[in-house]
Amino acid sequence: MIRGEFGVIDFGLKDAKMKTKIMFAAAAVAFSASAAFAADLPARKAPAEPVVVSPWDFAIGATLTSDYIFRGVTQSNHKPSVWGRAEIRYNIDSTWQLYAGAAGASIKLSPWVPSPSMELDGMAGVRATFGNLGVDVGAIVYGYPNTPGVFYADGRTITWWEGYAKPTYTFNDMFTIGANLNVTPSFLNMGANGTYLSATAKITLPQNIALSGEFGRQWLGTTDAVLGAVNLPDYNYWNVGASYAYKFATLDLRYHGSDLNKNECASIAGPTVPGGLTSRYCGHRFVGTISFDLTSKDLK
Repeated sequence: MIRGEFGVIDFGLKDAKMKTKIMFAAAAVAFSASAAFAADLPARKAPAEPVVVSPWDFAIGATLTSDYIFRGVTQSNHKPSVWGRAEIRYNIDSTWQLYAGAAGASIKLSPWVPSPSMELDGMAGVRATFGNLGVDVGAIVYGYPNTPGVFYADGRTITWWEGYAKPTYTFNDMFTIGANLNVTPSFLNMGANGTYLSATAKITLPQNIALSGEFGRQWLGTTDAVLGAVNLPDYNYWNVGASYAYKFATLDLRYHGSDLNKNECASIAGPTVPGGLTSRYCGHRFVGTISFDLTSKDLK
């Protein structure tokens, strides 16, 4: 406040009041702007729930083949055979998987002796994957429900089992190699031990076409005394073929062969005529097969 000849001039009070009004106005504008900006921001979302992947999986399949060949020996009298299979799997982690399954196939083990009409197999094991290397170790039982007691002199069934190990190595998307080792204490339940060892290879080409083959050797021991202590033959078996896959279906054309002669074949598969000493259940064959396979992931 200044007193002078022009009267009292109160600069301080008026200035303070003016500043106060300006401060309140600025605060109001700032609050309004902040509220408007906050309203334009997206609402904060709750964190997404983690995706829970079930360790359980399954696979199912069906096959129609022109001839059911098992290591060079027909199981269907060189006639068509229908197969079905199912497998349940438990993934322990990204490396280890446990599995158990069953498979059935129509068969004809002899053209003149009463034969079971079905082979029913059960298998279980563990698979492991270490980078490009895969290993499958397990056991399989080959069962023959309602087997007539005419195959062996003492009326025993044909049911038997094997343990197996199947390593594979994938070099790239195009080339894979593998091996099969199967061991049994009683081949075809004849009392003769058996070992089968084979090497496999597969080349995957464009357009879902693949070329594959297998070469193996079957070593067999001597049957028990009830069957006459017969020394079963060792032999080589091979197959080579091509396949085409479309979605869930695979069409395969394959050539099967072995070095078993008809007499050796009879000691394994039995004669094909009453009182005979030879069998036509072995030999060389072209086989056509169509398969359908699905897993739980395919059905999602």
